[in-house]
Amino acid sequence: MGYITASQAAEKWNISQRRVQILCAQDRIEGVFKLGENWAIPDDAQKPEDNRKKECKNNEG
Repeated sequence: MGYITASQAAEKWNISQRRVQILCAQDRIEGVFKLGENWAIPDDAQKPEDNRKKECKNNEG
């Protein structure tokens, strides 16, 4: 098993690098660990589900 960086995971999952770092810090990605200031993410890790709520805007006057 190999490891990828947060920026590589961000490109793979089509999300921002900062979002990947937050997911790592929240322990939402299985098997991650920190090497100095960088996150090591298993290359076969699955993108966690996004549990954030989207705000719906009402277009009525």
